[in-house]
Parts: sequence; structure tokens; C-alpha cells
Amino acid sequence: MRVAALYDIHGNLPALLAVLDEIRDEGVDLVVVGGDVVPGPLPRESIEALMELAVPTRFIHGNGETDILALEAGEELTRVPARFHEVMRWVAEELRPEQMAELASWPATVEVEIAGLGDVLFCHATPRDDNELFTRITPEDRLLPVFGVADADLVVCGHTHMQFDRSVGGVRVINAGSVGMPFGDPGAYWALLGPEVELRRTSYDLAAAAERIARSGYPEIAAFDVRSPAPEAGMIEVFEAAALR
Repeated sequence: MRVAALYDIHGNLPALLAVLDEIRDEGVDLVVVGGDVVPGPLPRESIEALMELAVPTRFIHGNGETDILALEAGEELTRVPARFHEVMRWVAEELRPEQMAELASWPATVEVEIAGLGDVLFCHATPRDDNELFTRITPEDRLLPVFGVADADLVVCGHTHMQFDRSVGGVRVINAGSVGMPFGDPGAYWALLGPEVELRRTSYDLAAAAERIARSGYPEIAAFDVRSPAPEAGMIEVFEAAALR
């Protein structure tokens, strides 16, 4: 079995479509969507593209879906900085009721047996929480209470939008990267699993994507620059300041 892991799409439909084209060429058997399909500039269209896939697809929720559903339920957005509340309201208004119901049906984790890799656990941030932060340089002793007890050979995560492949207490942990909003070099990042782990980067027309995103009406266009993502080193520093303690 070959499994494509797609994380942190964030409504970047052009990046998603480029990855889906590559997945079709690879003859993938299963797609696992690892959360944070939303928020982002083309949320409705991104969900539609995933729901129309001919390849079997399994979904888990990320912190983005959790917070959009909380907003829809009338709850306070305690985890989202105030400057992004307008974005969350805009995305919630863009989604159809049936799409909201779809998001609400997604579980926190998915487990798949993959030949060559063993028992693989897919989560968004960590197996216990969809919003915890860690990076490729977070000290192992901080991560052992989370991953050292994981009943899996391999854990696949996302959330921080940067690929890595590391070990925590004998458990292999990979970050699939971000399809739609990576840090570092521009492109669409994902992972192909089985029988090995391949961390992939797919190129797409960044100028055309930027034009389409600009037409979307998304309130945070200035912060969604697919052509010039934030540098990886700077984001690692930011995330490490709030990483698991």
C-alpha cells in the first residue's frame, strides 16, 4: 500500500490541485488528509476537491477545523489571536452547512498498517492534542511523554508547516509539511509512505496561485504570500519558544 499524507492545506486550492495531480500519477492507494484544510482563502473549493477524489481518502481534524467548528457553535475563540478572528468568521461564512457537518465528523487520529513501515498513526500536531508545538530540534526528553508511549511504529504529524524525519524514544516521527502554507522554500509539501518514507515537494504556478488567492476576498491576503513564505529558521525559533515543556 502507498499512502499520501496531505497536511495543512489552508485553503490553497492551486497547491492542492498540483499535489493531487502528482498523486494520481503515483498510483497512490490511500490519501490521508491530516487536518487544517481550513482556514485559508479558498476553503469551500478545497474541501470540494478532496471530497471528489477517486482515491480512498481518510480525514482527521486539525486545530483549524476545531476552531472553525467552535466559532460556528457560538463558542469563544480562546486559542486564536484576536487579529485572526475576522479570518475565522470569513471562512465560516464561506463553508456550506454540509461542509461544516463533514468537518465535525473527522476524528483526531487515524491508524493505517503500511507494508515496510508497520503501524502508522496519523495525528495533526501530537497524538494527544491538535494544537501542541514541537519542531525537528525540540529536545527528546520533552517529547518522550507524548511519543514514547505511542502504540505505533511511525507517527505522522503536521501543524508546524515544516518537514522533518526524527526519532523519539524508538518511535519514528515525521512531519509531512504543509501543502498550502509552508515555511522555507515555496512549493507544496507532503509525504508519500510505503514501503519507505518520501518527503515530497511539488512545484506549481505561484504567480497564478497568488492572483487567484487575491481574488478570493480573504481578509489576510498580505499574510498569505505563496511566493515568499516565512524563513524556516525564524519559524523554528518562534515555535521553540512555545514548544512542549
